[in-house]
Amino acid sequence: MPFLDLLKLALRNLREAKLRATLTSMGVIVGVAVIVTMVSFGLGLQRNLLSRFKALDLFSEMTVFGKSIAVAAGNLDRAGARRGERQGPRLPTDFTPTRILDDAAIAEIAKLPGVAYVEPFIAFTVQCRLNDKVFGHQVSGATVPNSASRFTEFAAGQMISSATADETVITEETTRLAGYSTPGEAIGKTIEFLAPTTDNKENSDANNSDEEPASFFGLPLGDEEDSKPKTSVVVAKTFRIVGVLKDPARDGRPGPSRGLMPSADVYIPLQAARQWSLDHLGEQGRVLMALARESGAISEDQSPGYFSAVVRVNDPVVLPEVRKRLRELGLGSFSIVDQLDQIRTVFLIINSVLGLLGGISLLLARFGIANTMFMSILERTREIGIMKAIGAEDREIKLIFFFEAAVIGLSGGIIGVLAAWGIDGLANRLAYRFVLKPQGASFVDFFSLPPYLWIGAILFALSVSILAALYPAARAARIDPVRALRHD
Repeated sequence: MPFLDLLKLALRNLREAKLRATLTSMGVIVGVAVIVTMVSFGLGLQRNLLSRFKALDLFSEMTVFGKSIAVAAGNLDRAGARRGERQGPRLPTDFTPTRILDDAAIAEIAKLPGVAYVEPFIAFTVQCRLNDKVFGHQVSGATVPNSASRFTEFAAGQMISSATADETVITEETTRLAGYSTPGEAIGKTIEFLAPTTDNKENSDANNSDEEPASFFGLPLGDEEDSKPKTSVVVAKTFRIVGVLKDPARDGRPGPSRGLMPSADVYIPLQAARQWSLDHLGEQGRVLMALARESGAISEDQSPGYFSAVVRVNDPVVLPEVRKRLRELGLGSFSIVDQLDQIRTVFLIINSVLGLLGGISLLLARFGIANTMFMSILERTREIGIMKAIGAEDREIKLIFFFEAAVIGLSGGIIGVLAAWGIDGLANRLAYRFVLKPQGASFVDFFSLPPYLWIGAILFALSVSILAALYPAARAARIDPVRALRHD
């Protein structure tokens, strides 16, 4: 019997039992819809997470660590760590740096193939005066020029012109704290870095030794001392504001800044930040340096170097090779790529569990298909006997039942995918209407429906349906035509 005739016969048989075929197809439709909906939700979560990492510019940067003061001082008290006391910053445990991250190391890193530039991490808190208001701001050094994404969107102005310019870039939040109504008002203004005077006592001692003020039995005469204003705070450095960074859109929720470099309120050229950190080391910094030298981690003639630096590559593809070269230089590194394999493994488990739950419903539909095929055998026993009596082969009888099951599986799979697509769209809009929009967040697509998912779901439904018809088809092919013709 020709293939087309077998297909027409299978479709005719299904039309004669419309209700039964529809109810059987409903089981396939529900199973496919559940599989596609649940797996697409897991894929959507994975896509949104990876796109978030990409938007935050985390795939083109890595953090490089050296044998710094903080690491040396943090490793001094092993007993304190065992007691559960809070210790200093820790590096990744798979590799311990053996080299100090100093200027020479920075220069070597910058020459590695694929490296766009290296930006040492220099950050400190300083009291700044802007628009006659004094605030404690987080200041960070920035390489100039700088292609990091955090310096791509300006609310006003532009990036620092050169590495030696006394210029600064501040954030929009800083302008609001300073009392400016618009970011543009801050352009051209100066921001002052305040510091305590360290030579007041020395100057006082020098004045006492060189010149004795007029006195009467030790009491000063006149108001010469009062005429000189006393102050313990001076303007140590002044920078001109050339740019105001636009606040990143957070969709109504807190989030990290762009890139691996921690965010700051004020950005100044890297050279100026380095000089300030050396001139104003602070008590804690001096203690850490003394401990590091005392422990032998850093010798007396060695520079403490930088604790870390951010290395930006031209292409994320070269990231593994650059990290290999960094390890050869005795430096440790960390990249978000390290976590991608673990993230993919987690989402693979999630998608597998979601797919398994949906597959259970589709496997249950298999019993409905088998039941429909068995009922069809009972109703068409005499018809099968006639077909075999006039020369139909067992293979052709089987094909008729396989075609019927394939039509149920194919139609159910297609309709199930369309139903899943509708459920995904409805769920997205409900989530936006009742969850995201009240919080001021933008629309988010929580589902991902790639072609391989819906094509695979249809093929899975088709294969399950055909497998469900194997035994009924074999039983139909074994029917004795003589007994079948006597069947009422």
